[in-house]
Amino acid sequence: MMRILLFLATNAAVLVLISIVFQVLGLEGILQQNGVDLNLSALLVMSAVIGFGGSFISLAMSKWSAKHSMGVHLVERPANRTEQWLVETVRRQAEKAGIGMPEVGIFDSPEPNAFATGMNRNNALVAVSAGLLQQMEAGEVEAVLGHEISHVANGDMLTLGLVQGVVNTFVVFLSRVVGHVVDRVIFKTERGYGPGYYITSIVAQIVFSIIATAIVMWFSRRREFRADEGGADLAGRQKMIGALRRLQAVHEPHELPEQFAAFGIAGGIGRGIQNLFRSHPPLEDRIAALQAGGR
Repeated sequence: MMRILLFLATNAAVLVLISIVFQVLGLEGILQQNGVDLNLSALLVMSAVIGFGGSFISLAMSKWSAKHSMGVHLVERPANRTEQWLVETVRRQAEKAGIGMPEVGIFDSPEPNAFATGMNRNNALVAVSAGLLQQMEAGEVEAVLGHEISHVANGDMLTLGLVQGVVNTFVVFLSRVVGHVVDRVIFKTERGYGPGYYITSIVAQIVFSIIATAIVMWFSRRREFRADEGGADLAGRQKMIGALRRLQAVHEPHELPEQFAAFGIAGGIGRGIQNLFRSHPPLEDRIAALQAGGR
């Protein structure tokens, strides 16, 4: 869950920054080459530069961002048996999955949580919370690590970057088109762009970004099922089911406060339209999928 939220937050910030830079430098003036006409081809190219630029800058920063925002302590030289076991387990699973050895880290949080991130499947980061190590049995931790290693092996962050780049492109493109139409039709601006264009395009970008987030979250939910299967292959199906049941016992009877629920490895409990913005499927659905796959 955290790798998705960190990526989305960084992506949004970079996207806004690039958009502002384009406006301040007057680069959007390329769209006014024909006076009142909208150059859709030029707009699409500009939108792709902003959209994919924001996405891949975010992806390139993902490890650095995760380490600093989560306060991850890298286990470079294991200081105790737990850290030694953690590193050895990640190494064994990485070799089995056919990826390079990730960096291994621990972050200080009482909640059982873990994440993996990185632009390159051979140069990733896998981190677990202190709460995960304390509250889960060794087999369950092994399954969680297998789940995260599978995300890396499946190239989920890179694929997410591509998906985010596509939706970013259309967010920028459509918001500029809406701004152009409103500026020309309602505010009757004949040449260049007036305040109506900039205000409308910003509002439209916010609205389209919400829709885009729902699309990215749908993709994220699909990848979770595949990562669960990967965790079952690396650690054992029953261990993966056990880990999800442990998370279910921790998260669902005592729902986290809203401001923290989004950061749980199991995701928040969505209601109604909130389900569209969940990065993870319900735990019962994930458990049922694993049980069905083992029959």
